[in-house]
Amino acid sequence: MRNKKKLNIVLAGQANVGKSVIFNHLTGLHQHIGNWAGKTVEKAEGTLFYKGYSIDVLDLPGIYSLTTYSLEELISREYIAVQKPDFVINVVSATNLERNLLFTLQLLELERPIVIALNMFDLIKHKGIEIDFQKLEELLNVPIVPTIGAQRKGLTKVLDSGIKLIRNSASKHKSLLKYGKEVEERIEVLIKDLANIKTLYPKRWLAIKLLEKDKAIEMLINNTGVLSKTKKLINELEKIHGHDSSIVIAQERCFLSSQILQKVMKITKPKKITLSEKWGNVTSHKFWGYLIMVTILLLMFLSVFQFGDWFSSMLEKIGSGFHTKWDAVFGVSVLASLAWSAIEGVIALIEIALPYIIPFYLILFLLEDWGYLARVAFLTDSFMHRMGVHGKACIPLILGFGCNVPACLSCRIMETERERFLTGFLTTLVPCAAVTVIIMGLVGKFVGIGWALGLYLFAIIVIFILGKIASKILPGEPTELIMEMPEYKQPNLKTVILQTWFRLKKFICIATPVVVISGVIIEAVRLLNGLPFIANLLSPITVNWLGLPSITGILLILGILRKELILVMLATLMGTTNFIEVMTPVQMITLALVSMFYIPCVATIAALWKEFGWKKTLIISLFEITFAIVIAGIISKILTILWI
Repeated sequence: MRNKKKLNIVLAGQANVGKSVIFNHLTGLHQHIGNWAGKTVEKAEGTLFYKGYSIDVLDLPGIYSLTTYSLEELISREYIAVQKPDFVINVVSATNLERNLLFTLQLLELERPIVIALNMFDLIKHKGIEIDFQKLEELLNVPIVPTIGAQRKGLTKVLDSGIKLIRNSASKHKSLLKYGKEVEERIEVLIKDLANIKTLYPKRWLAIKLLEKDKAIEMLINNTGVLSKTKKLINELEKIHGHDSSIVIAQERCFLSSQILQKVMKITKPKKITLSEKWGNVTSHKFWGYLIMVTILLLMFLSVFQFGDWFSSMLEKIGSGFHTKWDAVFGVSVLASLAWSAIEGVIALIEIALPYIIPFYLILFLLEDWGYLARVAFLTDSFMHRMGVHGKACIPLILGFGCNVPACLSCRIMETERERFLTGFLTTLVPCAAVTVIIMGLVGKFVGIGWALGLYLFAIIVIFILGKIASKILPGEPTELIMEMPEYKQPNLKTVILQTWFRLKKFICIATPVVVISGVIIEAVRLLNGLPFIANLLSPITVNWLGLPSITGILLILGILRKELILVMLATLMGTTNFIEVMTPVQMITLALVSMFYIPCVATIAALWKEFGWKKTLIISLFEITFAIVIAGIISKILTILWI
């Protein structure tokens, strides 16, 4: 043990086992969320003070195995094996023990001190299931504690078991479980061959991974003799079983898990279909499921939009006199104007983004904790696959209608770097609430609601087409959606509020510096009378190609700070809010199109930069500027010819 008063522990487990609830109960407000160094995978850490111990708790990503199919899996196994936490809390769902044991068996192979938190223990009683956890403890040779995470039951016993486990430093943490004879014989051969190879990983675990054809481990070993022997042993296994060796190992784990389950679980009474299960069947139905999904998502969107619109308007009224008061106190000067532009950026962030982000995150995490988001991903998977991603991508895309910033940040729910980037790119094309202000306030009001809705339909078609094209261009293969359908349960309000708060805090930290800096730069250009020069410089594009008034060049630049500024500044520069007097319907549609597709606002750019790096952010920004100009220009010319 590194320090008897300082412990490092990790929570590991599959998705939807209640891991986040346990993490939040253990750490409370003493936690923060960031990224793993150099990775886009989320990292949740917290601190717990218990019985004189200062315990650092790390919540590993929810994964189903310790292979290298995803970045999360690679990070998790490297952390456990290399960083060697004092002990691992393996959170296991008692309602789906057999599947969870597949992950537990892989954790045991890493030979670290493990305590199993058998979570949701109360739910199995309603299913007529009994689990002999003491027998399970004997078979796995690790402490097992029944827990009810949502009610905080059993959590102190988990910590006590872990502390007791590591105090006995002489104890071995090797699994007593063995696979079939043919597999074990070849594992033993490889263990002997690996004896002189120095790595931080257990030799038995390395041997198993080599037989599974794990590319990362093959590169790590990089020993011709061992790899040659491995290939020979793999060929022998495949000849005996008639399957790929990785499938053979997977089958061995499944068989072992099944054997354990037969010894520790029994059905005490015929299973009755609960109300929760009936609702689960309805919400996954091929007809009713889609109808319910559309209804829930529509209510979600309307609630967020209505609340956001009301809250935003209220905040705007509160802050409406700030500029006048600022001028009265500091006067009108270059320095005062630059300082105000920085403050104005923060005010804009509070007035525009937060009113939509807060309710969206609250509802999103409520639906997730309830268990419904998994159904949405399942229902939309087929359609999303046509765009090169899977069903989970619908969550960021839906979120984008409220604000592109949290949409970009939520792309980390996707399994691979390729799908994260593809989803992030598509979310920036979704018309956010600020773009909605332009579409409805310009096209909907002066051209017709039909044209406004047509723009939304056109945006959806464009997103679908660009998604298909991008999925063909980006290297790598799309992954299939493999996820467990969690049971519906009562959402934990504290967990939902904490998750919302940490996401909100992260958004503010990312967006605020960029908004402030860009606001000051634009104000400096304005004070230097540079905006008219820029407008004239852009006139070949805005006037000659797009057919817009030359002043729109300034509007599009200001729109980088806040898209809704386009409409506000249009009224200011044109001297009227009756835009039909100064612009034709075709010009209004064209301006709305450009605003809809060109580079997102600076807050979104900051989120992209944070998630994908400056190179990919630059690629997305340049592409969308070019695409918006080209597509809007083409449509402008077509409408000019056809407009009556």
